[in-house]
Amino acid sequence: MLNIQSKSDLLAYCLDNQIEFIDFHYCGWDGRLKTLNFVIRDKEHLLNILEAGERVDGSSLFPFVEAGKSDLYVVPRYRTAFRDPFAQVPTVGVLCSFFDREGKPFESSPEYVLRKAARVFTEKTGLEMQTMGELEYYVIMDDDGMYPIPDQRGYHESAPFVKSEELRVEAVRMITQVGGMVKYAHSEVGNFRRDGKVFEQNEIEFLPVDICDAADQLVLAKWVMWRLAWDYGVTLTFAPKITEGKAGSGMHVHCKFTRDGRSIMTQGGDITDDVRRAIAGYMDAGTSLTAFGNPSPQSFMRLVPNQEAPTTLCWSHSNRSALVRVPLGWTSRVDMAAQCNPGEAAVQRDFSDKATFEWRASDATANVYLLMAALCCAARRGFEMPDALEVARRTYVGLGVDIHAFANEALKDSLEQLPASCEAAAEALKADREIYSSEGVFSDSMLDYLIRTLKSFDGAGGIIVDNLLV
Repeated sequence: MLNIQSKSDLLAYCLDNQIEFIDFHYCGWDGRLKTLNFVIRDKEHLLNILEAGERVDGSSLFPFVEAGKSDLYVVPRYRTAFRDPFAQVPTVGVLCSFFDREGKPFESSPEYVLRKAARVFTEKTGLEMQTMGELEYYVIMDDDGMYPIPDQRGYHESAPFVKSEELRVEAVRMITQVGGMVKYAHSEVGNFRRDGKVFEQNEIEFLPVDICDAADQLVLAKWVMWRLAWDYGVTLTFAPKITEGKAGSGMHVHCKFTRDGRSIMTQGGDITDDVRRAIAGYMDAGTSLTAFGNPSPQSFMRLVPNQEAPTTLCWSHSNRSALVRVPLGWTSRVDMAAQCNPGEAAVQRDFSDKATFEWRASDATANVYLLMAALCCAARRGFEMPDALEVARRTYVGLGVDIHAFANEALKDSLEQLPASCEAAAEALKADREIYSSEGVFSDSMLDYLIRTLKSFDGAGGIIVDNLLV
């Protein structure tokens, strides 16, 4: 990871390290990383690239941009620069922002929408929002028949039982090189064999960082992982559901709030009222958040009852059937490390800054910038609701309560359900659009386009994102 803070830092790094290419990267509407290659001729040429940016065809990146006025600028954000780990010649990549012909930020750029959402959240609450993502994915490769894992029993398995560990470890190394703050990586539950292929599910989880940086990291991570899969000659898919009856892949998002750099998540061993307000915002906006986090019919194949994916608008501590989960948070201050390491002196440590809460519905086919922006808007909604704490109280389910169990059917019926299709998600967004358009975060034209797109999908099919069902 490069420690670039300014244009002069980036210019010096490129010249000192004989960098031959600089690549601009940016995301269009589809959320995938795009690339524009520049060969560096000399210092003046590089300086011109870094200062002026370059023109691109906005109508090819954003389907709602008219061809007659489609020119946009892409301008590099210097501190995002990284050394390209795949390039055969010395190359630096840098993430860019979009600007219109007047030199103003392009209002409908997903990256700029997220920046607006984060700025408004801080202005209204006095807090900064951090997030981290969990990328679940399948690796599909030829089955050699050696050391098989029982069907759907791959959680935290090791090589040689897991065949894709080498790819996962290399992905973590490269994601770190391009600036990703990885927390850990492991094999996941999903594991099965079919037609001479082995399907292995894995997960890479990140650390909480500024919400805008978190989105950048996830986009770069997906790019790294697809590139590696190509090099390894295997298929890697973030598709939310690749076959019936097997574990789907989500992209859970953990949220954390700070004030002046210090966590405000817990007090006295429990979550604070501010956290409850934000969770209430997620309960209020939960149905419409699927419009951003579950963008295709394939997404709703994963969100079905009686599995770990949530379907009911509720929250809980450590309960994986809830839409929002508050995981274990190291609040007891018991020195577990001293207990399992005889001879170590026990000390009281405060690990409460590790506390987060987790949104569990979304998957990695979402445009990460739009999803993060929507989550930020929903959290702000919770701070604006006069009855937020009552909503939080009413939608809480106890530790260990299986919301899908027959004995809890009355409780489930008293709670709102997530949409079961893209069309239903579009209707929820229509009803909730003020949550996202307030303070000018999402434009009306962007929300209208998203609603039309969701409604265009056939409830029984539609596009299959990333890979075909098997």
